[in-house]
Amino acid sequence: MAHPDALRQVDGGESRAHPVTATVDMSRETPRHARLHRIVVVGGGAGGLELATRLGDTLGKRGKAHVTLVEKARTHFWKPHLHELAAGSMDIGVFQTNYLAQSHWHHFRYRVGEMVGLDRGRREVQVAPFIDEDGDRVTSQRVFGYDTLVIAVGSLTNDFGTPGVKEHAIALETPTQAERFHRRLVNACIRAHAQSGPLRPEQLNVAIIGAGATGVELAAELHNTARSLVSYGLDRIDPEKDIRLILIEAADRILPALPERLSSAASKLLAKLRVNVRTAARVAEVLPQGVKLASGEVIPAELVVWAAGVKAPDLLKDLEGLETNRINQLVVLPTLQTTRDENIFAIGDCAACPWLGKPNALVPPRAQSAHQQASHMVKQIRNRLDGKPLAEWRYRDFGSLVSLGEYSTVGNLMGGLVGANLWIEGYFARLMYLSLYKMHELALHGFWKVTLDTAARLITRRTEPHVKLH
Repeated sequence: MAHPDALRQVDGGESRAHPVTATVDMSRETPRHARLHRIVVVGGGAGGLELATRLGDTLGKRGKAHVTLVEKARTHFWKPHLHELAAGSMDIGVFQTNYLAQSHWHHFRYRVGEMVGLDRGRREVQVAPFIDEDGDRVTSQRVFGYDTLVIAVGSLTNDFGTPGVKEHAIALETPTQAERFHRRLVNACIRAHAQSGPLRPEQLNVAIIGAGATGVELAAELHNTARSLVSYGLDRIDPEKDIRLILIEAADRILPALPERLSSAASKLLAKLRVNVRTAARVAEVLPQGVKLASGEVIPAELVVWAAGVKAPDLLKDLEGLETNRINQLVVLPTLQTTRDENIFAIGDCAACPWLGKPNALVPPRAQSAHQQASHMVKQIRNRLDGKPLAEWRYRDFGSLVSLGEYSTVGNLMGGLVGANLWIEGYFARLMYLSLYKMHELALHGFWKVTLDTAARLITRRTEPHVKLH
């Protein structure tokens, strides 16, 4: 059982030390009808929020179970959209879901805070005090009892201990970080336009470290939005000459986890966008004004984004004896139960789940994985309540799609969706890419709300600026 020396304020992704002494008596929040089965979902990302919503609609609404979502932020934002938020091509307000309102409409309880400990013997989750952006305590440290616990805390970028990353690079893990990058981009353009002297070597250079889906999509999106940005009166900047995008990847090709044909197509499109792609380039250090490669070469850059590698939060390592792998993921059985506690499940990026049918392979950390696991967990919990055996989960790979902004989308649809592997790109691929988010919206809000909201967005879109200027 963990008792942290310092608990963090985590709303919006920022951290603030807040000491709590060992003598603090943690309050235990008990449901009004304690005889009901207590389901606690920790983490309100794509999988966690979908699960809490569906459990609330099916079990909470009918008084068959108490469903509680513990989440450290107040609003939900679909993580695959973060690159658009960072580039400034998306208004965050349109795509956010308020957890408190969602819980009200879908019959579960939302409790703000970050899980900082676990007592498996007492079946209790320990949640840190919630401290707001002004440093004021909103809630005290609390404890939530459970009969079934589902951990869905997602993943973070993995800096592999590279010097300078924490000090000089920006990760795209939260909306706060994405908006911070965009503010710095806008400020960099205004600064360059206003100065009387020539540009410094690193000025208006953006280095993106990691050419997975996030890095590639961000590079393509920035090509367009940066040019739109300078068109708003920053006429002393020549976007073709002054703004340089460098994509750095340690592997021999971009998108190394995806099919080679997809990688090749994306490389050609990035070349047309004049994105400087550097493969087989391992980063040794991030500097205040650039990136130093293992070869000794220094790439000047005013802005550095770290998008290389993923790992589960450090909290999961040695969490009450639960088994984890080298990147802190909880090791789970095909039933999604953790290997050392049948009452604790894990889904999404924080779970090391076997890919049935592929020996020694794990299910990849993708949004479609979390979506499928959330759907399966609804059935698993029903089985637990009914005393039925649990079913194994099988991942259905529907393929990979990578958005290259308004220019193109490339990808492949797998046999489970179309009957045979199908290579797609262009407008049809773009529609398929957009449908991934629509599936998430449907899981959260239902058909009619999504349809009406989408129509409203299409009607008002013509009056909105194409690129955010703040």
